[in-house]
Order: sequence, then structure tokens, then C-alpha cells
Amino acid sequence: MHAYLNASDYIDCQHPEVVELAARLAEGLSSPLGIAESCFVWVRDTILHTGDYRDSMGDIITCRASDVLREGTGYCFAKSHLLVALLRANSIPAGLCYQRLSRDDNGPPFCLHGLAAVKLPDYGWYRIDPRGNKPGVQAEFTPPVEQLAFSLSVAEEADLVEIWPEPLPIIVETLTRYDNHADVWSNLPDIELIAQDIPHEL
Repeated sequence: MHAYLNASDYIDCQHPEVVELAARLAEGLSSPLGIAESCFVWVRDTILHTGDYRDSMGDIITCRASDVLREGTGYCFAKSHLLVALLRANSIPAGLCYQRLSRDDNGPPFCLHGLAAVKLPDYGWYRIDPRGNKPGVQAEFTPPVEQLAFSLSVAEEADLVEIWPEPLPIIVETLTRYDNHADVWSNLPDIELIAQDIPHEL
């Protein structure tokens, strides 16, 4: 579990502002379940999804957890980085996981969608999606039942089973290489599926 509690360049859970917020979100709560839900709801509802709010936020592209907190915005990947950092700052193991989704809901191109996973007593690893709700998107914290923002509906979409302690390099490269929404949208990261990742039924 050490890897899922450690601080790193992009999951900078020891950053003073991250530590301060993590303590505030845990105030008055005694169980990892309650703290995890508090952190999830705060990131989901307070940090604006860059794609949803680009017209009002402008071109702000974040990756590092503390930068997401400072700027108040991030893509699904970046919001997950902050959520994982807040959980780790509260000594709760957390990691990153991904779905492969159709970008336009109708086939190619495909792209990754970033999620977080938290290790909960009595439940084990539980995936949560802090991207932010909007009409047609309703992610919740309801363990042991997952309620993610998106379900698989197109051939070659997939739930990727790995839980990573650090962001995938392709995620970091995308979020640090481009400085505007149009370029990120045109270059959303994707991976090629191997046979066992491809769902037999949708």
C-alpha cells in the first residue's frame, strides 16, 4: 500500500495547501468512508471541469494536484489527481484508473477517461468519478455500488482494470504539452486495447 500513500510530482499530497484542505474536509469525521466521501464530493462539485467551463475559465490546463486546487479547474484526469492527493493526505490509500471511451459517443476517435480508486475498509478498492455532474452525467459515492459518470455503450470502449499509483505518462504528457482546450481536445490520450481488455458484451 505504500505506493498508494506516497507523495510524488503530480500527486503532491504533502503540499501545504493540499494538506490544509484535506484536514478541513476530514474535520469532525472519524471513518475513512466518511472522509473519502467528503473529499470526493468537494472535488466533484467545487473544481470545475475544464471542458465544461472553458468559455468562462479560459485556457487553463492543469495536471499537478496542487495546481488543480490553486486554479480551481481541471480535466477528469487532473481532478482525479487532486482527489487522490486529498485522500492520501488523510492517510487513505488511493490510486488512478481509467476507462476507454468514444470521444463523441459514436465510435472512433477513442480516448481515456480518468477516475480515482480508494481503498475502503469492508469494501476494498472502490472506483469514483470526480469529473463533475451535469445534465446526463450523475456520478455518486455509493459503496459498494459504483456510480460513475459514464457507462460503456460503444464497441471498443472498456473499463481498464489496473489501479495505478501514478498518472500514466501519456496523461502527463498531454496535460503538460498543450496549453489550450482546443489542442487538448484534439489530442486526448488513448491506448490500444489488448484482447483481455475488450468487453465480450456491452
